[in-house]
Amino acid sequence: MAGYAFLLPWLIGFLALTLGPIIASMYLSFTQYDLLTAPKWVGLANYKTMFTDDFRLTDSVQVTFKYVLLSVPLKLAFALLLAILLNQGLRMLHFYRTIYYIPSLLGGSVAISVLWKQVFDQDGLFNRMLGVFGIEGPAWISNPHYAVYSLVGLSVWQFGSVMIIFLAGLKQVPQELYEAATVDGAGILRKFARITLPLLTPVIFFNLTITLIQSFQTFTKAFVISGGTGGPINSTLLYSLYLYMKGFTFMEMGYASAMAWLLLAIIAVFTGVLFLTSRFWVFYSDGGK
Repeated sequence: MAGYAFLLPWLIGFLALTLGPIIASMYLSFTQYDLLTAPKWVGLANYKTMFTDDFRLTDSVQVTFKYVLLSVPLKLAFALLLAILLNQGLRMLHFYRTIYYIPSLLGGSVAISVLWKQVFDQDGLFNRMLGVFGIEGPAWISNPHYAVYSLVGLSVWQFGSVMIIFLAGLKQVPQELYEAATVDGAGILRKFARITLPLLTPVIFFNLTITLIQSFQTFTKAFVISGGTGGPINSTLLYSLYLYMKGFTFMEMGYASAMAWLLLAIIAVFTGVLFLTSRFWVFYSDGGK
């Protein structure tokens, strides 16, 4: 009873703030609900519309997949590179680690998204820097061919938390292995490929899974940069943004709930593939997979 008493605050929060909304959204996904009147049962109509009639949903899925496939590997690679550099016995390591972590704390805020929009606007700071070298930069935000890349750049800039986890993993790699490899004449690249990378695969797997899930759920950046419209021409219409628009702009909360469950299914499939394939490329220090 004492154990359940200590768990009670968490259980109340879980039942009221997590499990309750999950059950409610499952029910609402089978209804027509405009937030003002009582939900009306429509069965599978919302799901049928998603897969047959909503072409903007298809656009949002394509934009989201493009965003995820670009941002996740770039973010992981950049974070790993900086973690390796910070693991070289630098002085003031705690200072650099804190500085590099700050973007992860601020990057998801509305203020940073607004600042990012100003930096990559037609006459923003980035194009002004290019102008110094005689390069005329495009309208990164308002041009549909480049808009999604501004979101990718902002995501990669939030590398801090991933870098900290990589740095912790690098600290666990036995130095004796590097010393033995040096004696055998192995270079930097061979040490990385044969020692660092294999022993770091559990950390890579963790970071990849978490970053993948977070990328599919990205909302704030797309909302602020596009002004809540997903423009230009749906080029920044991430799935979560379109879900929000359906629920709170067009007052189609039943349809938005169905979209939320589709998003859950998509994330579950990608996560499941990662777990199923992890036994082929994730190696643990005890020899297991």
